[in-house]
Amino acid sequence: MSAQTRSEIADLLDRYGLSPNRRLGQHFLADGNITRKIVTTAGVGPGDRIVEVGAGTGTLTLALAAAGGDVVAYEVDAGLGRLLTEVLDGTGVELRIEDITDVDLGLALGTGPWKMVANLPYNVGTPLVLDAMRNHMNIELFVVLVQKEVADRFVAAPGGKEYGLPSIIAQIYTKPTVAFRVPPQVFFPPPTVESSVVVMPRIEFPQTADRAIQLAQAAFGQRRKMLRRSLDGVLDDPTQILESVGIAPTRRAEDLSPAEFLALAGVET
Repeated sequence: MSAQTRSEIADLLDRYGLSPNRRLGQHFLADGNITRKIVTTAGVGPGDRIVEVGAGTGTLTLALAAAGGDVVAYEVDAGLGRLLTEVLDGTGVELRIEDITDVDLGLALGTGPWKMVANLPYNVGTPLVLDAMRNHMNIELFVVLVQKEVADRFVAAPGGKEYGLPSIIAQIYTKPTVAFRVPPQVFFPPPTVESSVVVMPRIEFPQTADRAIQLAQAAFGQRRKMLRRSLDGVLDDPTQILESVGIAPTRRAEDLSPAEFLALAGVET
């Protein structure tokens, strides 16, 4: 099944009286090579259960179904829902016209394993994925196309300007890697920034994960301050507790690795 071309997408939208919605962060994939590469990167095969967020005009949806995936595709735009009903007819894809941010995916999808494979809308990509990592254990692999800066945050190492709370969360719950970059011209309409496909398989995490994220959130909330100050009120005795796990109280949030935040969270206060 061939991917939708730029002209085919434009014709589909025109036929339904639609245009890309900037408010919803709509940039539709219009490149068959990229679409197939995403499906291959995700290792989609017969029987795999796939959740796609932001089905758009259906080009990635069709490729996932053609690879044998059992696809549940979410789309918030009711106009695109009418278009997708036509495009996906006979494919076996389950189309859900809902706002994904209002959906409890753990309940909606049921038991796993699931793969999230999606060209994520720019306006919801980061919080959606981070929430799914923390709360929906039935999703075992994330292969998502996001803005390059978002992907860079997921994989960032301590000390860099991209490193922050999204890095901590992504690296506690998954092992993120950037698979490949995606130029603007493969989208309709093209965004003003580059994009990346990031692959994040779930890993085992300790029971202290939520506490580690709470500490990281407090520390990055005052990232210019030393940890002995930024964690005051979150830890009973920040200096003593930091030193007990070998962390200098004069360090700052961006210097600590996810493992160090986990170590800090494991200390009884």
